[in-house]
Amino acid sequence: MNIQLVESLANAIKALSPEERELLNKKLTHQSNWQNLRSTILANAQAIQQRRSGQPFEPDTDEIVHHMREERDQELMAGWFPNKEQS
Repeated sequence: MNIQLVESLANAIKALSPEERELLNKKLTHQSNWQNLRSTILANAQAIQQRRSGQPFEPDTDEIVHHMREERDQELMAGWFPNKEQS
């Protein structure tokens, strides 16, 4: 244990103004909330995986992305070449 570091931190915290202490507490609490949120996300992911019995989501995400790209390409082509009909 680094006793000197702990003492230095304690002295620095004691020297903070009330506003600075409040900000420090918010920063420390925020990280703690993130850790709790991460645990919740992992628990939810595990529950979903168990519910689906390891089956992949339908339709396949690659198929969804491909379809969305095709739609966007058609929109862009219509914008670039408004006089031509798109199939």
